[in-house]
Amino acid sequence: MRRHPTQLLTSLLFFLFPTIFFIEKGMTQNTTIPVKVGVVLDLDTWVGKMGLSCISMALSDLYASHGHYKTRVVTKIRDSKRDVVGAAAAAVDLLQNEEVEAIIGPRSSTQANFMISLGSKARVPIISFSASSPSLSSLRSQYFIRATLNDSAQVPAIIAISQAFEWREAVLIYVDNEYGDGIIPYMTDALQGIDVHVTYRSVISPSATDDQIGEELYKLMTMQTRVFIVHMVTPLGSRFFTKADEIGMMEEGYVWILTDGLTDLLSTMDPLVIDSMQGVLGIKPHVPRTKELENFRVRWKRKFRQDHPKDETSELNIFGLWAYDAASALAMAVEKVGTTNFSFQKTNISSNSMVLDTIRVSQIGTNLLQSLLSTKLKGLSGYFQIFDGQLHSTAFEIVNVIGKGERGVGFWTPKNGIIRRLNFSHTNSKTYSTSKDNLGTIVWPGEPTYVPKGWVLPVNEKKLRIGVPVKNGFSEFVNVTWDPKTNASNVTGYCIDVFDAVMGSLPYAVPHEYIPFGTPDGKSAGSYNDLIYQVFLKNYDAVVGDITIVANRSKYVDFTLPYTESGVSMIVPIKDNKSKSAWIFLKPLTWDLWVTSACFFVFIGFVIWVLEHRINEDFRGPHSHQAGTIFWFSFSTMVFAQKERIVSNLARFVMIIWFFVLLILTQSYTASLTSMLTVQKLRPTVTDIKELQAKGEYVGYQQDSFVLEFLKRMKFDESKFRIYNSSEKLAELLSKGSANGGIAAAFDEIPYMKLFIAQHCSKYTMVQPTYKFDGFGFAFPRGSPLVPDVSRAVLIVTEGNEMLLGPFLIAGVTSSLALIIGIAMFLHKHRVVVMGEDSVSTKIKTLMTLFDQKDLSSHTFRIPDQPYSSSNEPIAAVGASPSVTNCSPRPSTFSNQTNNDIPLSGEQGTSSSEHGGWSSITTGGQSSPEIAANLNQERTNIPETSH
Repeated sequence: MRRHPTQLLTSLLFFLFPTIFFIEKGMTQNTTIPVKVGVVLDLDTWVGKMGLSCISMALSDLYASHGHYKTRVVTKIRDSKRDVVGAAAAAVDLLQNEEVEAIIGPRSSTQANFMISLGSKARVPIISFSASSPSLSSLRSQYFIRATLNDSAQVPAIIAISQAFEWREAVLIYVDNEYGDGIIPYMTDALQGIDVHVTYRSVISPSATDDQIGEELYKLMTMQTRVFIVHMVTPLGSRFFTKADEIGMMEEGYVWILTDGLTDLLSTMDPLVIDSMQGVLGIKPHVPRTKELENFRVRWKRKFRQDHPKDETSELNIFGLWAYDAASALAMAVEKVGTTNFSFQKTNISSNSMVLDTIRVSQIGTNLLQSLLSTKLKGLSGYFQIFDGQLHSTAFEIVNVIGKGERGVGFWTPKNGIIRRLNFSHTNSKTYSTSKDNLGTIVWPGEPTYVPKGWVLPVNEKKLRIGVPVKNGFSEFVNVTWDPKTNASNVTGYCIDVFDAVMGSLPYAVPHEYIPFGTPDGKSAGSYNDLIYQVFLKNYDAVVGDITIVANRSKYVDFTLPYTESGVSMIVPIKDNKSKSAWIFLKPLTWDLWVTSACFFVFIGFVIWVLEHRINEDFRGPHSHQAGTIFWFSFSTMVFAQKERIVSNLARFVMIIWFFVLLILTQSYTASLTSMLTVQKLRPTVTDIKELQAKGEYVGYQQDSFVLEFLKRMKFDESKFRIYNSSEKLAELLSKGSANGGIAAAFDEIPYMKLFIAQHCSKYTMVQPTYKFDGFGFAFPRGSPLVPDVSRAVLIVTEGNEMLLGPFLIAGVTSSLALIIGIAMFLHKHRVVVMGEDSVSTKIKTLMTLFDQKDLSSHTFRIPDQPYSSSNEPIAAVGASPSVTNCSPRPSTFSNQTNNDIPLSGEQGTSSSEHGGWSSITTGGQSSPEIAANLNQERTNIPETSH
C-alpha cells in the first residue's frame, strides 16, 4: 500500500527531530566566545620566556577547572625586542589590527610609558607583571594595572635594615632609565628621614661598558662611605658585581644592599656572578610556600624544557608567578563581563589621519577594567587583589648571598618591622622593631667577624687633619708650642687629652694629626669662626679645642655632644660681709640627708643590739635601758664616744662599714660648713647685669670669643667693652676696677670661669644667672659618620667611673646582710623549734623567749680555760648538776651593776622576773644553797631546745 507523500514527510520528521534537537543542544553547550588579549614581551629574555609560559599555563589550568566558562581568552603574542619603539609598535598593531580587549605587558618600565597612553586612548587595560617603577603612577591612567609591586614598597624594608645596623650614610647606585630613576626620590627622602646622609648618587647607563663601570667603581672606592644600595636589573647587575669583585670592593668593610630587581633574579645568574656577590644583602617579596606552588614548579619546568630545549632551565621566580596570577585574574574578569559585544567602536578616519588616530575604542574596556579591579583570588604568589591600580605586599624577605645561592635571614612587614620568622604571633604584635637581633647570622663581604660600620677613612688620606686654635692665654685648655730646632708643633691641653681619650675608646682606629691654625711666626691665623670655616672648606677634617657649640657655627659643621659644662656666667670681685646666720649649721646637709642620717643611726643601733643582745652584758637590762643603749650607742659613734664593747664578729663587720660612712659624712659636713661660713662672709660686689648697665660699668670678654655677640644682644654699650686674652690679664682688669681702667665684671664660659676662680678663689666669684650655651664640642664636616660614634664616646669618657653605691647604701646593705645572717644562725641553732609540730604562734613565742636568753655557748660567758665540745657547747664541771652550767661571774659583769642587782654566773636569764620585767636575779639575803636550789627549780622550766 502506497503512502501519501505528506504522511512520509511527517514520519521522517518524527524520527529526525530528536536527533536534530540533541545535536543543536550539544553545539550550543560547546560554543565559547573567544576574547582577544595581546601579550607584549621581550621574548629573547628570561623574564619574557618565563612570563609567556606562565601565562599559557594559567589559561590552560583555569579553563580545565572551569569548563563551564562561556568565554575563552585567546592570546595574540608580540615580541617587543627589548626596545621602547618595538613595544609601542607591537601595541599599536594589537589595538589596530587585532582589536584586543586587553594587553599583558610590557616587561620594562621604560617600555610601559607609551603603551599606557595607548591603553588610555583605546580604553584597553594594560596589565604589566614586571613594570615596577613608581614614576608610572604619575601618569594617572586608570587603564594601567600594575600586577606587581611598586618599587617604592620596598623602601621601608631597606630603611629598617639601615636603622638596625646604625649606618649613617649611603651611596645610591642605579641604572639610568625609567626603572632606575623612579625609586630614587622615595629612597632619598626615606634615608634622610632617619638621618642617613646620601653622600653620592652613582648613575650607570644600561649600555655602559665594563671599563666605564670600573671607572665609576674606582670613584666610589676613594670615598669614605661603604654602604651601597644597588637598584638595577640583569644583565647590567651581573657585569657590575663582577667588576666590583675584580677591583676589590667585595672585601671587609663593604656593605651591598640589593633591591628586588636583582634579588628576584639571583637564581637566573651565572654561578661565577654569584661567586662575586658573596655577602650581599637583598630583599624580595615573600611568597608563601604551598602545595599548589610546588606542584606548579614541577609542571612548569617540564613544559619549559619542552618549549625551550636549548635553554638552561633556571628557577621560577616571582615575575613568573605574577604573570600566572595576572592571566588568571584577567580570564576571570573577562568571564564576569559576560557575553557582551566584544568589539571596537569604529571612528571616522580621514586620509590625513595619523596612525594613532586610527586606533578604535573598546566597547567593553570600562566594564572589563571594573571587573578586573574587583577580582580576588588566592594565587600562586599569594593573595591577589588590585588596590589603587597595583598589588600590595604583606612582607619582604631579607636574604644573604652565601655559597651558590641565597639564604633567608629574616623578614620585614609593615606592622612588625624586622622579624626572624613569619608566624601568627608576630603578625598580630603591635611592636615595630628595627633590631638587628631579629635577623639571622649574616655573612658580610670578606667574611669579617664584625658588622661593618659603613664607612672608612678615604684610601687617599692616611690621617685625619685636626685643626687646633693658637692662643696666648688659658693654655690649660689648648697649648701649642714649637720646637725651635725642627719647628715641629706640639699640642697639649685638656681639650686635646679629652679628644685623645675619646678616639682611643672607639672600637676602631682613627689615625689623626694636629695642625695648628696659626701663622709662620706662631700667632693665630684668625678667629674661632675662621677656624670652623676651614672645616667647611675641607682644609681640615675636624677642629679640636675650646670650641663652643653655637647656632651660627652649626651651619658649616656638625658638632659632637659637648664634653664640658655649658653656659656663660658673670665673674665679679667679692667683698667681706660680717653678718652671720644662727642656723647655718643646718645647711651643709639637705633635709632628706638629715632624715636619712637619723634613720640610719637608729637602724645601726638596732642591728648592733640584735647581734649583741644574747652574748653581751652591755646590751642587756631593763626595756628602757636597752632602748636607751640603742640610741646612745649609735649616736655616740658619730664622735667615736661609745663605751660598749662589741664581741660579735658580725657586729664588728657592721661597725667597720658604719665608721667609714661616718667618716665621709662628718668630713663632708665639716667641709661644707666651712665653705658656707666663708661664702657667707664674702659677698659679690655686683649681683645683677642691670646694675652694671645702670651704672655704666666696664665689662670684659675673652678675645675672639662669641661672648662679644652675646653682650651686644644683652644691649651693653660697646664703648664699655674691654678685652682680655689670659687669666692674668683678667685678674689685672678686675683688680683695677671700672673706674681705674679695669672692669667691674667679666663674662665668659663656665670652664674658663672655674679655672680662673681656682687660681683666685679668695678674690672673685661667679654670679647667677648662668646663660644657656652648649659647652665645648668637637667639630666635623657636615654629615660626617664620625659624629655619632664620637658623641657616644664623649659620653663614655666624660661620665668616667661613677659611684654606683652611696655610703648609706653600702651601710644599709651590709647591716641588713649581717642582720639576716645573725637571724639565720639563730633559727638554724633552734631548728628543732622551727621544724616542730607546734602552731606558728607557739613557735614564735618560744623563739622570742629563747632570743631573750643569754647564749651560754658564746665565748663571752665561758669560764677561762674551760674546754669546748665539738658542738661548741661548754662542758659541765665534774659533779655539777646536769641542769645547771656552773660558771663563775666575769669581772666585767659587775662593773655596770648595782650591789643588789648582781646576776649569778650560772643563771641563764630564764626566770619569771626576767621574762616579765627583764630584771636580774638578786640574792635577797639568801644563802648560796638556797640560791642554787631556786635556780635549779627555775631550770626545769627551760625548754629543752635552749641547750
